[in-house]
Amino acid sequence: MRVSVDPDRCCSSGQCVMTVPELFEQDDADGLVRLRPVVVELSRFADVRLAAQLCPGGAITVTEGAGPAGGSDGRTSGDAA
Repeated sequence: MRVSVDPDRCCSSGQCVMTVPELFEQDDADGLVRLRPVVVELSRFADVRLAAQLCPGGAITVTEGAGPAGGSDGRTSGDAA
């Protein structure tokens, strides 16, 4: 799984931060979404997908599969767009 964010589409609702605070944060200066440089455990993948669905601006993209950021252990990291 690869997660990316588009700050240009972010409307600063904070739904992502409330859903997966270990992965998403809001910039203090402008309130826009940012990805934390973390690895998300497999058990949180459903929450990451939910955060993308809840985003009113459609700023979060989740791509399934173990691409360059994914691993065979089922963990993923985010890449800021």
